Amino acid sequence: MNTKTKAGTKEWAGLAVLTLGSLLIMLDIGVLNFAVPAMSADLRPSAPELLWIMDIYPFALAGLLIPMGWVGDRIGRRKLLITGALLFGAASACAAMATTPEALIASRALLGVAAAPVTPTVLGMIRVMFDDADQRRTAIAAWTGVLTSSTAFGPVIGGLLLNHFWWGSVFLINIPVMVLLVALAPFLLPEHRDPSRGKLDAIGAVLSFAAILTVVYGVKESAVNGYSPSAVLSIAAGLALGFAFVQRQRTVAGPLLDLELFRYRAFSGSVAITLIVHGTLIGINLLVNQYLMSVLGMRPFTAALWSLAAFPVVAMAAPITATYSRRVRPGNFLACGMVVMAVGCGLLFFVRADSPVLFVMAGVALIAAGLLMVKARVADIVLTAAPPERAGSSAAVSETANELGNALGFAAFGTIGLAVFHHRMADVHPRGLSSSDLDAARGSIGGTTSAAGRLTGGTADSLLHAGREAFTHGLDLAALTAAGVLGVTAVLSAILLRKEPIAAPAPAGAAGAAGSVPPRVADAAR
Repeated sequence: MNTKTKAGTKEWAGLAVLTLGSLLIMLDIGVLNFAVPAMSADLRPSAPELLWIMDIYPFALAGLLIPMGWVGDRIGRRKLLITGALLFGAASACAAMATTPEALIASRALLGVAAAPVTPTVLGMIRVMFDDADQRRTAIAAWTGVLTSSTAFGPVIGGLLLNHFWWGSVFLINIPVMVLLVALAPFLLPEHRDPSRGKLDAIGAVLSFAAILTVVYGVKESAVNGYSPSAVLSIAAGLALGFAFVQRQRTVAGPLLDLELFRYRAFSGSVAITLIVHGTLIGINLLVNQYLMSVLGMRPFTAALWSLAAFPVVAMAAPITATYSRRVRPGNFLACGMVVMAVGCGLLFFVRADSPVLFVMAGVALIAAGLLMVKARVADIVLTAAPPERAGSSAAVSETANELGNALGFAAFGTIGLAVFHHRMADVHPRGLSSSDLDAARGSIGGTTSAAGRLTGGTADSLLHAGREAFTHGLDLAALTAAGVLGVTAVLSAILLRKEPIAAPAPAGAAGAAGSVPPRVADAAR
């Protein structure tokens, strides 16, 4: 007998509120990019200060996801969500009114702390609000579709605000939305917690935060500045701290993270897939955005408007995902999503320096649509792998994989594009450039454009043409690499997860077989 209760108008209205809050968290990661010139002219940060202004928010967010997932499960997700929203609104006001680089860095760090509870809390609440599996998948697909589209809407919103207001307006827009969330949450969102969780493992929380922070910092440092002992040391220290965290979770009485979940093949596979697909999206988007501006010569706001061309495809992918994820086995469905992404990357492999922008955006649209398919199915797997009262902690693992994937994708695909660029530009010797200008021209497409501005006539045109061709070849190779990685991962997903059921994990009696569900997980998923 099916005892699952159907969600009503209240739950769907609550989903809209949750989605709006999540959307702002995602937008805040990238919306500052457009404000950098105006903000830099006003606050005059040094180069290290500017890097910290940009990076401290995602660093704090990534490092606190796992501890905040546990806190939400323990004290109540609605309570933590409201607390985070209030703090996020206050931090937004502080960031908008900052008069020094130090004040803005501190405000951005506080924004990251406030944002950390939101995503695992939101997913945990979706798990409770939508008990019916079909409705839950529809809700997750809708939520995922909006967040996937945020990569396109964020730059547009930032550009519109900056065209009419000062740079602090990109933060102030957060405040009315957070006020709305705080006002409606007590009426539309249920409270849910697990009082049996005991005390917070403070040492584990510190180890988790330090491990994520040092790994992400080291990866980004190596991507921006190339190989350096400090970057390698940071990554090594992060891995050592991560190992210590895992060992502690195996022995401590009240772990932050239930490692038994990783014995469930669909869960561990989904976390790995999340890291790969998010890394692909961030890495390829980075190169495509540079292509639009530096090769096709678009202004940033024009490039942001063109990115909206992917939205119709993403919008169509959401209902398709909701419908077929309930009919197709997880391994096959995840493989299909990655194949769609691989096809999009395959299209980008054929991009040339003078390709039509619609052709480029067709590839981007397929990558985004495939990501939506994968992320929505992964979210459902992750949420149903744990008991409802511990869904926040489970979701935090997936979201941490997102952040690690973002950092790794930025580093890996950025490095591929830059290596090809350096190789192609090594034989370029334009007349009239000093040795320092020549090094800059060979260093990046931005340096090429700047150096060409110091030349005249055919020499400048020749240098620009060489730089644009070199950058495009880098994009092509990165896209081909991404397509290959996604294709291999799709095949592995279809093979290794072929026995996973559509609706729920196997019963407890099946525990012990390879890839089967541990009793604690199986009991929760019934």
